[in-house]
Amino acid sequence: MVAAAVVAALCVGAMAFVGLRYYFDNKASCFEEEYVLYVRPEMPAEAVVDSLSSVALRPGSVRRSAKAEELSERLKPGKYLIEPGQSAVYAVRMVANGWQMTHNLTLSGTLRSKERLAQSISRQMMADSASVMAALNDDAFLSKYGFTSENVFALFLPDTYEVYWTDSVDSIFSRFRKEYDIFWTDARKEKADALGLTQMEVSILASIVSGETLKDFEYPKIAGVYLNRLKRGMKLQADPTVCFCYGYTLDRVLKKHLKIDSPYNTYKYKGLPPAPINVPPKACIDAVLNPDTHGYMYFCASPSFDGTHNFAVTYNEHLRNARAFQRALTARRNAQ
Repeated sequence: MVAAAVVAALCVGAMAFVGLRYYFDNKASCFEEEYVLYVRPEMPAEAVVDSLSSVALRPGSVRRSAKAEELSERLKPGKYLIEPGQSAVYAVRMVANGWQMTHNLTLSGTLRSKERLAQSISRQMMADSASVMAALNDDAFLSKYGFTSENVFALFLPDTYEVYWTDSVDSIFSRFRKEYDIFWTDARKEKADALGLTQMEVSILASIVSGETLKDFEYPKIAGVYLNRLKRGMKLQADPTVCFCYGYTLDRVLKKHLKIDSPYNTYKYKGLPPAPINVPPKACIDAVLNPDTHGYMYFCASPSFDGTHNFAVTYNEHLRNARAFQRALTARRNAQ
């Protein structure tokens, strides 16, 4: 009888142990703080388990769950959000089944080279910069989205987009094409038509405006200047296009730089250059579509050095503004 009682007690204890382990592994909260887990394609399951265990209340529960769910065979790359209150097995199943959280992809700042654009995307996504760069230079690939390696800057509209961290390069470009189509509403297309410009030409001019100023309140005014010049058949004579010709390596645009023979040199050739010279912000595109109406034909940097510009209707007035800026610049250098 005593032996039977001992056996029974052992069985009850074993069942309680198994039951409690099941509860703690499958039901009980295993995490107290939010944790974002990145799983890369080459990452072994053991590294994922170690990462989860480092923030788990019960690392043993994580390891048992990983074994039970066969994580080493089912591991899916992705970005996963571990939240307070989740059980060990749920966290493991997320990674095993690819239940990713969404991810914000943000394009912002000055994007005036493909290298910078590729780096900006790859820093935020699983896709590496070499793959993005290859896509930006692949005309056959870009033709699917209606662009070429020369005018691809127009495809990208700086903003924040909700994607998945593991999205392929193809998915990323497809998303930007979708956003491009959403942005170019019928109303915007009608405004472009009214100006006598195509969507691409609007983006080209917007990229020049973007290159001229960092002050967004000046966008419509500068856009108006260039549209006035286009209407009169004048050369745009935009310094940013010359800077583009030199790969944005110039500290200052000098007279000798204006002689470069390139279709992007708007001092040498009339009209718009062949393609955008940077990724223009949405605000610049809208500034071109909704320009200030004025008679200004010229502008130059303000002698206050605050990033703004002085505008002029006549060339003589422009020369006075330019001389005032040059005097201020000389005085500033002499004072240093």
